[in-house]
Amino acid sequence: MEVHAITKNVRMSPQKMREVVRQIQGLPAPHAQAVLAVVPRKGARIVAKTLKSAIANAEDLKAHKQEFRNMNTDRLVIKEAVAQTASIIRRSPLKPRFGWPNLKRSCHVKIVLSDE
Repeated sequence: MEVHAITKNVRMSPQKMREVVRQIQGLPAPHAQAVLAVVPRKGARIVAKTLKSAIANAEDLKAHKQEFRNMNTDRLVIKEAVAQTASIIRRSPLKPRFGWPNLKRSCHVKIVLSDE
């Protein structure tokens, strides 16, 4: 059984977020939470929040859905962790001559957990 959680429109570039996401791919969920707790980056806090939400989704589905009753929430493994590109906010500087626009990038973080 698979459970997922998505955090959308995070104001951080996807490139910076992917560095954090790559560290937890394929790890068991409790071990990944421990790894994210010691990573000194802003992206680690956001990914940890998304992982916590995915674990809560798994427990909620186990309690309320018949087809998820036999899912073992103690052995959840991160099957997929992705940081995708979201919309880009373009700001141009106020100058007499046109300057290069500032690109404010954002991303979506998706984590898929599996008990298999």
